Amino acid sequence: MFTDFLSLKPKTFGLDISDLSLKIVSLKKKGQAFDLASFTEEEIKPGIIKEGEIKNEKALAKIISDSLKKVKGEKIRTPYVVAALPEEKAFLQVIQMPKMAREELKSAVIYEAENYIPLPIESVYLDSQIVSPVYDHLDHLDVLIAALPKKTIDPYISAFKLAGLKPLTLEIESSAIARALIKNQATTNPVLLIDLGESRTSFIVFSGNSLRFTSSIPVSSKGFTEIIAKSLGVSLLKAENLKIKHGLEEKIKLKIKKEKSERKVERGKIFEALIPPLVDLIQQIKRHLEYYRTHASHEHLPPNSKEVEKIYLCGGGANLKGLSGLLALELKTQVELGNPWVNILADPLTGKKELPSEKALSYTTALGLALRGIKQ
Repeated sequence: MFTDFLSLKPKTFGLDISDLSLKIVSLKKKGQAFDLASFTEEEIKPGIIKEGEIKNEKALAKIISDSLKKVKGEKIRTPYVVAALPEEKAFLQVIQMPKMAREELKSAVIYEAENYIPLPIESVYLDSQIVSPVYDHLDHLDVLIAALPKKTIDPYISAFKLAGLKPLTLEIESSAIARALIKNQATTNPVLLIDLGESRTSFIVFSGNSLRFTSSIPVSSKGFTEIIAKSLGVSLLKAENLKIKHGLEEKIKLKIKKEKSERKVERGKIFEALIPPLVDLIQQIKRHLEYYRTHASHEHLPPNSKEVEKIYLCGGGANLKGLSGLLALELKTQVELGNPWVNILADPLTGKKELPSEKALSYTTALGLALRGIKQ
């Protein structure tokens, strides 16, 4: 009791808010690793948040307050929150700066950032961090800058305060996702993280010790479900279950014809229904990979380490059965489901029965936020 009261590191929880839902996660220390303490998710009615911008602060504050009372596991008693900010509103760039003292660097970054941020510097909140190199000694500093419009962020802060919360840290979603999925937050080759969310899909390139590139497109998990429901004439709930259970499976029929077996592959109905959005998704991934390949430079990686070597899928849409196999075939790149427990649990392969793997993928951002809170 007295230890918590006197601690300079207050207990925190992670809060991930999107247009259509919010997720809450708190972690606890367990030996040299961590464990899941509590979690919950709640729907947000359309219109309260639109494209990352809060339209009704009071309504969102009430949903947050109500959700905190419904968490599964240990009760959340702390007001301190580590929350995600909307990816689609963020500007992110790695810039080069001359070596200088940290105090001087802060003011110098503000002036340099004006060359990269397409908004007046006084209208954004700006944050930065030094990126340490994986390979090669630097005669300069690599600095990751992130900026978001104040008109977007201020309503989030207001909603948190209305809900009785104290924001300890605010960060863009891609940072939390990378923290959850990248083992020890370091790679020797670039990796692409694809977050297939309810209302959009985010592409995140992580290379070395830092985020390098982020982008969002309107292809969404909810969109997949709606297409299946309409095509098969079933409810949205039924369509979601079919998406997870059958997904992109193909039916293989063997027929004996003139003493020879004839193998015929038939696409399932769900596969057929999803061909248009899947083609769009694949083309968008190829376009973003090509953009990164042609624009990536100065990353201080080992020689011949410029190509994206692996793709991790997360978000609820990653549960579409057969998606990783299809993308691997089309993109000629290793594709696998991300493991958001990799930096949390002592045995991340076993996961948590309270949050099985298919559910944990939709909690990736919230888990990354909670991890920052407990480690900070």
